[in-house]
Amino acid sequence: MRRYPLDTNAMGDLINHRRGVDARAREMRTRGARVGTCIPVLGELFFGIEFSPTRERNLERLKRVLAGLACWPYTREAAEEYGRLAAQLRRAGRTIQRVDLQLAAIALTLGQCTVISEDGDLTAVPGLSVESWRSVEID
Repeated sequence: MRRYPLDTNAMGDLINHRRGVDARAREMRTRGARVGTCIPVLGELFFGIEFSPTRERNLERLKRVLAGLACWPYTREAAEEYGRLAAQLRRAGRTIQRVDLQLAAIALTLGQCTVISEDGDLTAVPGLSVESWRSVEID
């Protein structure tokens, strides 16, 4: 079974029904794939909500969306993969945000994953499959 963990921006698009991400997620679920996110991304989302002027509304929207998604944990195996990747990329002179690298490590340890992101940094992670689900750019 294919898994599609969404990064923070893709989760924002899903929650807010932007750029076709929600439609693509529904499509993939009907094909039998698991769509979700991971614990480090949730931390970023909850952090953002704490500074939102509409905190309660946004918290409720996030919880409603999470009820239909997988949420993959940050395991010891993922932490080991994170350490390996971070060192490998640093040696190559490439740095990536910690949460993004944690998401990549989780995806690699799960196998059968394609990370949904607009972040070009993630394409630097060896062996990681990354794609965009955004159909229309709206600002």
